[in-house]
Amino acid sequence: MNKVSIISIGDELLIGQTINTNAAYIGEKLTAIGYEVIRNFTVGDNREDILKTFSDAEAISDFIFITGGLGPTHDDITRSCILEYFQTDLVFDEQTFERIKKLFEKRNIPMPEINREQARVPRIAKVIPNDYGTAPGYDITKNGKRFFVMPGVPYEMRGMMENTILPDLKNYIQSKNIFYNQKILYTTGIPESALYTKLEDIRPLFDEVKVAFLPSQFGVKIRLSMRSNDEKFNLKKIKFLEEKIRERVGDYIYTDEDLPIEEVIGKILTERKLKLAVAESCTGGLICHRITNIPGSSNYFERGVVSYSNESKIEILGVNPETIKNFGAVSEQTAIEMARGVRKISKADIGISTTGIMGPTGATETKPIGLVFVGYSDSEREFAKQFNFADNRVRNKDKTSQVALEILWRALTGKI
Repeated sequence: MNKVSIISIGDELLIGQTINTNAAYIGEKLTAIGYEVIRNFTVGDNREDILKTFSDAEAISDFIFITGGLGPTHDDITRSCILEYFQTDLVFDEQTFERIKKLFEKRNIPMPEINREQARVPRIAKVIPNDYGTAPGYDITKNGKRFFVMPGVPYEMRGMMENTILPDLKNYIQSKNIFYNQKILYTTGIPESALYTKLEDIRPLFDEVKVAFLPSQFGVKIRLSMRSNDEKFNLKKIKFLEEKIRERVGDYIYTDEDLPIEEVIGKILTERKLKLAVAESCTGGLICHRITNIPGSSNYFERGVVSYSNESKIEILGVNPETIKNFGAVSEQTAIEMARGVRKISKADIGISTTGIMGPTGATETKPIGLVFVGYSDSEREFAKQFNFADNRVRNKDKTSQVALEILWRALTGKI
């Protein structure tokens, strides 16, 4: 009744030239309103393969979402495959043609004759308007199965989904009394395997509430979800399991909202009217970048300093030259002095710092690639934490920015 397959069409997807963000978006949006996505197909610009994929998807799904291949050029063959699969022909749609003309007029460029052909749509299709491009979408029903055909251009597809398709499907599934509920717990500072081990004694509960662990370099999401005809039942079961999980790993959960840790920190700093300053060496401004991605960060972020060289650490932050001489730029002592220095010169309430060896060069016998120190300083205490990451420079920067923000979050919430 609510099973979905997603078909993404285009050679560029198969050869890795384009990342398939469409399928991820469609899957996320449909899941959120109660549909069950059971299969993702990716197929090239080949007629036989496309037709077979249509058939395979129809056999297992109630709703089939197709993106790509609706453009005006010779390699865009989705429309012709639709005609063949549904045994229909094309008709000229005047409303679609007017939309296309107005789009070119708005851009103040002449409309190529080839775009007129895009106003010819399958006779059996209900047209899905495209507010952002020239290719219309199609809504086709066959044997109780519903096909949605959309352009592969992400913002055009999203416009059709948000303006037309999702509202319709949301009304449909509500009429069938199907409820999907989920809760996502966002963790940091603990790997997936360790999380799973800590929850070992409550694994039997995973049979009733579906649990997924979604790791990334920024942490692990724990998704709890249920689908049934009783929304209150879903919410009760999810809440019960959430409480059990929090009892075991609550110290690693920084939010249950769809917010990055830097936004969670920003809310705390704003509520407490605290100012933050950051001194970065190995992360090169990445922490400041993440903090200032959040609207309103000017309320709590005082300044950031990228002190990459030893000279800048000494001249700007006031790090003692003897500290660097005796312990090195990558050391606990230097990290603390960097955090203290940026806090003092900015008159902020809190200073944090990073110093480390990102690789692939720079290692010594005692200081390997991936060695990082994160410093913290406020009016009452100062400390630094050591971390040892791997040898990928970019990932090391990402991980260092995350642990620095984690330390800040833990300090603000009394967990450290």
